[in-house]
Amino acid sequence: MTTTRKVPGGPEVPRVPKVWFCWVAVVLVLSAHVASGQQLPPGPGAEVLKSRCVICHESDIITSQKLSLTGWTNSINKMVRWGSQITPEEREVLQPYLAQHFAPTPVSSHPNTEAGQATFKKVCLACHEADIIEQQRLTPTGWTRSVEKMMRWGAAVSDAEKQPLIDYLASRFGPR
Repeated sequence: MTTTRKVPGGPEVPRVPKVWFCWVAVVLVLSAHVASGQQLPPGPGAEVLKSRCVICHESDIITSQKLSLTGWTNSINKMVRWGSQITPEEREVLQPYLAQHFAPTPVSSHPNTEAGQATFKKVCLACHEADIIEQQRLTPTGWTRSVEKMMRWGAAVSDAEKQPLIDYLASRFGPR
């Protein structure tokens, strides 16, 4: 049975039971948690990652990054500065887990993308250390998302420089 209610100054609209909204919220939260947790390898840091990192980030943003122990430590330090509530004990478990499962793979050769490299040196290295960028190991789609985010945040990359930069990053620092 559906009831209606009168919207002030407007038509009558169907009244949706509050229980329906609760069920939708529960289903969305559970499906997001299950989907994000499925891609994580087992290990002592997996539960910390799920409880502290995946509550804000999609798991693919974490698993696509390929950082050294130093890179992961720096990344976690940044998250703590931004308000993450990771305890020292959780960090001792999480950092080695991330470095073990999401570490960089050595690269043997790279195509020549001089225009993208010039933009990388001029723009990216103005704010970031090279190692944090080099260790990301994103797909071309991931690099596109990252470059567009940096452009929204003020990185001085022109439309003409954008694609060569993405090509350079994806060819040099893509998934391995």
